[in-house]
Amino acid sequence: MDTELDARLLELNRRFYSEFAARFSASRATPWPGFIRLLPYLPDGAHVVDLGCGNGRLACFLDKHRRDITYLGLDFSPDLLALAREATAHLSNVAAAFRIVNLADPGWTEAVQGRRFDAVLALAVLQHIPGFERRLELLRQAAALLRPGGVLALANWQFTSVERLRRKVVPWSRVGIDPDGLEDGDYLLEWRQGGVAYRYCHLVNEEEVRALAAAAGLELAETFRADGKEGDLNLYAVLRPACVGCGVDRFS
Repeated sequence: MDTELDARLLELNRRFYSEFAARFSASRATPWPGFIRLLPYLPDGAHVVDLGCGNGRLACFLDKHRRDITYLGLDFSPDLLALAREATAHLSNVAAAFRIVNLADPGWTEAVQGRRFDAVLALAVLQHIPGFERRLELLRQAAALLRPGGVLALANWQFTSVERLRRKVVPWSRVGIDPDGLEDGDYLLEWRQGGVAYRYCHLVNEEEVRALAAAAGLELAETFRADGKEGDLNLYAVLRPACVGCGVDRFS
């Protein structure tokens, strides 16, 4: 995929989350059921970074479950981060902080200022990153932020699995993009709540998760499906570095 096309796909999503942040946040007000299955990987005392944190609902979920956690949320949308700060202003257990970070920027890890984490979460993130190589680099960078014994948890939207979501898929001609330059699994999704807008989404299925993990030197500790009316609309994967010490000293 060429750089110009990458930029157009990323701009589609930047524009969407800029114009529809409040309505999108309202549609994501409650935690996903799959969060429950991540709790064993997020014990008291853990340092957690939430990539693409949105409105901060994961921090609120962890606080509700009385997790004593130091939490850092990163997102490129100032509007969503404003909502996240408001939602987490009075948490009792989670110490939450937020920073504006564009995960599509190769230098995004500079924002964590050398910190390392017991858990790195990228929930509904890879699906918005164009190009396998770009997704792989993001995964490698995320894994490099882990402390020894840490985990990297993913959730990827399986939006082609049911008809009601497949109806959101529209032709690329709606936004003037020639699909010939796209990867298999790249889709344009229409949004119709409070106005019409479009998002770029890539279907990161289990085959791709396994390919990304292998290329990034990560091992799959667990995969499972959860969420949505059907109970299986997100594919979760919990990953660990495949070799002792991987990702430990990059920022020391």
